[in-house]
Amino acid sequence: MLNKVNISSKRQILIVYIVLTVVTLAVFWQVNRYDFIGLDDQVYVTENIHIQSGITLEGFRWAFSTTYAEFWHPLTWLSLMFDYQLYGLNAGGYHLTNLILHIMSTLLLFWLFNRMTGSIWRSAFVAALFALHPLRVESVAWIAERKDVLSAFFWMLTLCLYVYYTEKPVIKRYLLVLFSFVCGLMSKPMVVTLPVVMILLDYWPLGRFQSQKGNLIIWQLREKISFFFLSAVISILTIYAQPRLPVKGWPYPLGSRIINALGSFMIYLEKTFWPHDLAVCYPFFGQLPLWQVLGAVLLILVISATVILMVKRFPYLFVGWLWYTITILPVIGIIPVGNNAMADRYIYLPSIGIAIMLAWGIPSLIKNADIHKKILFPAAIAFLTILSVITWQQCGYWKNGTTLFRHALSLTKNNYLAHDYFANALVNEGKIGEAIDHFNEAIHIKPDYVNPYNNRGTAYGNLGQYQLAMEDFNKAISMLPTYVDAYYNRGLTYTKFGHYQQAIEDYNKAIDLNPTYIKAYNNKGIAYANLGQYQLAMEDFNKAVSILPTYVDAYYNMGVIYFMQGNKERGCYAAQKACELGNCKLLKIVKGKGNCH
Repeated sequence: MLNKVNISSKRQILIVYIVLTVVTLAVFWQVNRYDFIGLDDQVYVTENIHIQSGITLEGFRWAFSTTYAEFWHPLTWLSLMFDYQLYGLNAGGYHLTNLILHIMSTLLLFWLFNRMTGSIWRSAFVAALFALHPLRVESVAWIAERKDVLSAFFWMLTLCLYVYYTEKPVIKRYLLVLFSFVCGLMSKPMVVTLPVVMILLDYWPLGRFQSQKGNLIIWQLREKISFFFLSAVISILTIYAQPRLPVKGWPYPLGSRIINALGSFMIYLEKTFWPHDLAVCYPFFGQLPLWQVLGAVLLILVISATVILMVKRFPYLFVGWLWYTITILPVIGIIPVGNNAMADRYIYLPSIGIAIMLAWGIPSLIKNADIHKKILFPAAIAFLTILSVITWQQCGYWKNGTTLFRHALSLTKNNYLAHDYFANALVNEGKIGEAIDHFNEAIHIKPDYVNPYNNRGTAYGNLGQYQLAMEDFNKAISMLPTYVDAYYNRGLTYTKFGHYQQAIEDYNKAIDLNPTYIKAYNNKGIAYANLGQYQLAMEDFNKAVSILPTYVDAYYNMGVIYFMQGNKERGCYAAQKACELGNCKLLKIVKGKGNCH
């Protein structure tokens, strides 16, 4: 259509870049007003002392040495540290970074397919479908999914550099590809399937198979062996990093996981074409009617056989389908990684395969160029517009935890995860009684799921019902003896009873399991102070600030003890330090008494 008014191809490409950027910004911009949510954002940012230390040498060391949060993804940690350096705990900044990475990935995806095929508008459709589909919302709007958008950026960059390498296969360009691939692996392990995608692109659209003589397998192995080796290493590390939870029922039996995988595989396809009932978490469906299981298997086999039989005539269908099926394998749930049955974020990269099939498959069915311009082009615009509206609406559910999890509960049944998350959001809003009802429902649905016991115990503690709280913490610890937070929370409850020595024992257990648990050090110090053991209390407060130099509570508590001991000089220093960090209460009190001028 744009060719009809004699717009050069360079200007068409520029128009695509501008439109993709502006429309994606418009659709997702609202997320920059949203807050953190109580679903791993505390793990990744709001309660992560390493992130809140900003960019430091110690931070680098930790990022590259830890498998905290069940993955090894140092670049994800570093990117969040950088955001904290810029924005502190202003959630809008983190959302903006996610959105920028998503837009950059979209533009790289357009460049990639336009460079390989020379087809501007089909490439634009692939990029637009990737950018604007409602299934993208979870990856972009969820701060804890920084790993998704960051790894996608390096995924796209790696493929762009790979195309650059295939145009002139020299070692410098090869090393650039390898470096970008390593960065992707250090952002999220899902990138392990990228070497297979490179081979698919070698077949189509790069056409490298036809240009190579001799043994294709040896050629591919020689060129890709480094990538496959790195993928194998990261895969082993990821499996090793998963928690060994001694909880009945997890991981689910292999047969149930296979059934769940087949169901998820088909639901992802369904939601790609009809994005309805999108929830932040879905219940595990290890049991399906036999006809649904057989139907899913049959449909997968039929599509696979069709694209294989038609591979020479329609290579893009073959490449698109394999892109989808292969890239989704790491998160399909057969190998247990996490405890999610399925998730919208898991289709972030695999969806590109379906976009390829649509962008090249549908036009190939219609040979008339006028129909392409008069029907397909407007139809594509209409389709993307509808998706954009749905995406904008879907973003609205992410404005806070209660809205997000209430929406999930309205769409799903027997969703114990959603009940637990929703209850936590209600606790944060002070709606404790309603929250306890949802914790009870989560436990009723899945009695061997440990988190609701600990979370309900915290809720009971907020109501002053400490005996009920203690029963829940004891239950959680009996189910999972390495449950750090349950020991910490039980320690808090012992403190409420005045059982300081027992509280100290629980804090010590929490610290043994997590040596950087600064809240445990701080509260252990308070317990020692209540026992009159001020030297031990001071050691714990000092330990807390040595781990996190900006930990205001520890400075405040140190100041209190120094003044109790008559050490005004050190007390004033601690009070001043606490005030600089945001708590001036102690400083005002002592100034009112004529101290700390």
